[in-house]
Amino acid sequence: MKPVVVFPPLHCQFIFFFLFLHKDMKKSTEADIAMSKAAVKISGDLLSNPLCEQDQAFLDSMMALDTAMKRMDAFNQEKVNQIQKTVIDPLKKYSSVFPSLNMAVKRREQALQDYKRLQAKVEKYEEKEKTGPIMVKLHQAREELRPVREDFEAKNKQLLEEMPKFYNSRIDYFQPSFEALIRAQVVYFTEMHKIFSELTDQIDQGGLTDEEREQQNETKLNELRALSIVADD
Repeated sequence: MKPVVVFPPLHCQFIFFFLFLHKDMKKSTEADIAMSKAAVKISGDLLSNPLCEQDQAFLDSMMALDTAMKRMDAFNQEKVNQIQKTVIDPLKKYSSVFPSLNMAVKRREQALQDYKRLQAKVEKYEEKEKTGPIMVKLHQAREELRPVREDFEAKNKQLLEEMPKFYNSRIDYFQPSFEALIRAQVVYFTEMHKIFSELTDQIDQGGLTDEEREQQNETKLNELRALSIVADD
């Protein structure tokens, strides 16, 4: 009797999904931190510019910008900490069971190979002429096969019962983390809207549109190009 193998696939796609998701979430938070730190550095550099000593209006604008960037950085750090606790850490814990899962599958596969090898040995003796020595070897082969078959069937049954439960748990496990990620983003971007709206009110005295600002900058640049100390391209 050959081994009956009824076993679901390992669902490598969902395992890889969680592994890559954990890795990408870490990259995302690291990029967020780098972005806000760079913004703080830019505002600090602008604030220390000598122009601030010469123009009070420019100084006031840079102080407002620096304050806004520091507030943004603080809220961003809170967001990252929240994502770390509610998304990244749970994903890491969930991913930590994959090595054990893979090891259980490998043990089951090894038991299957042993089962097939000994089953083939039994079948070989069954096909031979039933002489005394052959019957003795057949009996020995069957006795050797029995515990190996029982071991395989036990391992196979365990995975058949537990693998679907593990696979079906993925949505229920990740759902709270997904909701926490959305809430963290909503809180962060709500605060960013407030911060930059206040900053706009402080420094946007002209009330110009983006197109008007672009035209104004181009006009100033043309005036600079017209200076005799500026070489033509």
